Amino acid sequence: MSFIDIFTWIVLLIIIATVVGVFVLMGLWPGKVASQNNHPQAEAIKIGSWVALIMGFALWPVVLVWAYTKPSNSNTTENTSELNEKMMAMETRLKQLESTQAESNKGAAQ
Repeated sequence: MSFIDIFTWIVLLIIIATVVGVFVLMGLWPGKVASQNNHPQAEAIKIGSWVALIMGFALWPVVLVWAYTKPSNSNTTENTSELNEKMMAMETRLKQLESTQAESNKGAAQ
């Protein structure tokens, strides 16, 4: 084997290692971003990243954008305030019923 053959093999191995390294880094990137941002769907993003890469890379950018975004919680806060109001009304009604029950029990005992 001549020097040029050895050099060719070394270059080929470096290229293969680089391609594998970039593939692995691309597979890990969205999952790491999602975990660092405490994304509620971090596990799905991790799996989606690897599936998108293995299936041909077409949807991988979508998974990356998904990792950087967080679902809005505007409905949740509106629902929470509405539920709090209903709970306060129910607590007031319960206190009224308990006081009525206590008064009727006093009257029955006498």
